Amino acid sequence: MPIRRCSVPEPTGNTRLRAARIAAGYPSQQALATALGVGVRQVRRWESDAPPWPHPDLQQALVATLGLSLGDLGFSVPGGRDHPDSTPRRPTLAALSGHATVPTQTPGAVQPASVAGDFEAVTRAHRRLYWSVAPATLHPAVLAHATLGCALLSETAGQTRRAVAAAVAESYLLAGRIEFFDMREPDRASATLLRALQAAGEGHDSLLGAAVLAHMAFVPAWAGDRGTAVERMTAARTYARRGPASAELLAWLDAVEAECETRGGNTRTGLHLLGHAEDLLAAGSEDRYKTPEWLDWFSAVRLAAFKGNTQLKAGHLPQARTTLLGVLQALPATEDKQRTVILGDLAAVETAAGNPEEACRYALLALDQLALTWYATGMDRITEVRRSLAPHQHEQCVRELDDRLYGWATTVSALAR
Repeated sequence: MPIRRCSVPEPTGNTRLRAARIAAGYPSQQALATALGVGVRQVRRWESDAPPWPHPDLQQALVATLGLSLGDLGFSVPGGRDHPDSTPRRPTLAALSGHATVPTQTPGAVQPASVAGDFEAVTRAHRRLYWSVAPATLHPAVLAHATLGCALLSETAGQTRRAVAAAVAESYLLAGRIEFFDMREPDRASATLLRALQAAGEGHDSLLGAAVLAHMAFVPAWAGDRGTAVERMTAARTYARRGPASAELLAWLDAVEAECETRGGNTRTGLHLLGHAEDLLAAGSEDRYKTPEWLDWFSAVRLAAFKGNTQLKAGHLPQARTTLLGVLQALPATEDKQRTVILGDLAAVETAAGNPEEACRYALLALDQLALTWYATGMDRITEVRRSLAPHQHEQCVRELDDRLYGWATTVSALAR
């Protein structure tokens, strides 16, 4: 039976401060209030539609605690120095473009409603190009597009502004994914994903906010910080409930949390979450629960890839081998990046099973693919396999792998990226 869900009213107020608070690890207003030594009512006022300018002794504390400027946190300086407590109008998404200010909106600067569709069209094109264009080539274009969107926010209003803001969020999300998965720059990705979360708030797009928060959970999970990863997943699920979210999106959230738990050593929990995700996909959604167009990184095959990796980490080698071989056969021809990950996991399975020759064969196939389509996450899998092959390093198959792994082109490419 399809899963029935009820929608929750969209949140309003200073979404940029709320997003920064959640991203910094303060899931509630009370948590931030305690950290700053103020009453929760003060934080509630700051997260309102008309946030008052913080008192001087709290300005530095806010910036230090959340790691962003007051402008990034949704505050604007009051117009007159004689009225330091006056309530400013809530600003546009100024700081997200990387500039200190955004031009003031004037009658001549108002954009037509068609600007939203035009901007969204480029966002969709970048989404498709991600699967084939080199990350170093695509990344600057995506960031430049997001910067353009931030400028357009000061020249649009109403539904047009919301549509542009959501597209800006998607662009920053794509840039953050490239930084984390393709370029292995987690700190940079964290900052970019925060911009995506703030933009999603400006666009009142809760489902996109859920996707951003789930991606933000990957960063601490990779660093071994399970607690922060769990907090961000809790926030992601909260945003998804405001959707309504489709079965596909909820299943992906399960898969992400399973990845976080697996990296924390909790493979049993991970496998339970993956089983729940499979049940969600099997049940499907009602027609009105549409899968977001931007959720192009997840499918039943991708879910099986998550499962195969967790089975591997759990030591269920025969099951992992069967699952991953099925994924390899079912992957679409365009899934070159994911193919390197699956080949790396199959190599890891054979290494753990004591089959170094077969492990090296899969690793070499992965290197062949990486020579065509670079993917840092795929290369990470191969380097992990090579470390595991240390007991067999004098065997011919491992030496042949080393010749490829440490060839001039591969070495320079890996270090340059």
